[in-house]
Amino acid sequence: MTLLIVLLCILLLILLVSVFRVNAFLAFLLVAVIAGIWLGIPLNKIAGSVEKGIGDVLGSLAIIITIGAMLGKLVAESGAAQKIAAVMMNFCGEKYIQWGVVATGFLIGIPLFYGIGFVLMIPLIFSVVYKYKLPPLYIGLPMLAALSVTHGFLPPHPSPSALVIQFNANMGLTLIYGLLIAIPAIIIGGPLFSRTLKHVHSTPLQSFVPAELPESDLPGTFNSFFTALLPVLLLIVATVFSLYGNSSPVISNVIALAGHADMVMLTALITATFTLGICQGKQISRIMHIYAESIKDVALILLIIGGSGALKQILVDSGVSGQIAELLKGLNIQPLFLGWLITAVIRFAVGSATVAGLTTAGIILPLMLATHTNPNLMVLAVGAGSLMFSHVNDAGFWMFKEYFNLSLKDTFRSWALMESIVGTIGLIGVLLLNQIL
Repeated sequence: MTLLIVLLCILLLILLVSVFRVNAFLAFLLVAVIAGIWLGIPLNKIAGSVEKGIGDVLGSLAIIITIGAMLGKLVAESGAAQKIAAVMMNFCGEKYIQWGVVATGFLIGIPLFYGIGFVLMIPLIFSVVYKYKLPPLYIGLPMLAALSVTHGFLPPHPSPSALVIQFNANMGLTLIYGLLIAIPAIIIGGPLFSRTLKHVHSTPLQSFVPAELPESDLPGTFNSFFTALLPVLLLIVATVFSLYGNSSPVISNVIALAGHADMVMLTALITATFTLGICQGKQISRIMHIYAESIKDVALILLIIGGSGALKQILVDSGVSGQIAELLKGLNIQPLFLGWLITAVIRFAVGSATVAGLTTAGIILPLMLATHTNPNLMVLAVGAGSLMFSHVNDAGFWMFKEYFNLSLKDTFRSWALMESIVGTIGLIGVLLLNQIL
């Protein structure tokens, strides 16, 4: 009955948004309240769950998305995006540009959390799309597939790292096995799959249309790449220092602050204000105008993501994830496949990859120990399952839809299917490695 209620709520959300054209944020709030009532949450607790869900998801994304939008807008307006696109195209050629953006997304995705990498890479994707008149999904989906796979499979991302600890796995081996599985998953779910999407109509946010400037007015190559990728560099430096640097509490605390994602984005924006703004001859008033315009473009996206967090929290607080896990726990099937399946079903129900992975960990751990299943592979099986069935209760689904300005149908056709492809390829890779090891 619980799963049926979840399915009905998801269907209602789809109908409200796509058929009745209700604003997605309002639709999320309405469905979240209805779901809370149907699932038996006390009436006096439903509003609190909604507020907590919105606060939790926006608390971790609001600063990143707004500052990322400002940085992206400045990268576009200053001509840095134009310079980056030209250098990439000259290096890879139009024929191999997909592989260039995939490699970029993969390298950036290892140290960056998905939300940060998404916001950081969007201006780069759109600069290539607009300058060379290429289909947005043909360029964008491969890079985002790389970001998604690294988020789900590889430490140091939150869910894989937590699973390594809970399963008592080896971080290094998990990373090596994860890389072996991630590469074919990205290739199939990214460049190969995106070739079927060239006909899908997409008009990305105009905020990131790069300014077409004369070559003489463009910032230098080093300045363009350095400023656009500064968040990545700062995070890498902070990570290295935290692992191998001075153990002094004062220095550790400073690095912890400076290396936090919000502070990294703020530092990058301040730097860009000088390197791509003031040093390029722009008045501070003009730079602030660019920043203000960028916020207008992402305000609705923030609300929609917050709404998805409200529905997710209702589903979590109702105990749906635990009920589904208990329902599937008794199935007599291969432990790695069972871990993947439980995670995939919970991911479908609650929307959060992290919640799905961590919920599954507590259920599958006793079975994993009893059957002597390889813990490193179980981390990857659960990680692959956490990428399955991304749909309307997943913030990533809505980020992709709104940034690329797609219909719900085309978002399912592109994003949701890509996520399921990489999750399925991940499972196949885990089972193959299990036969070899």
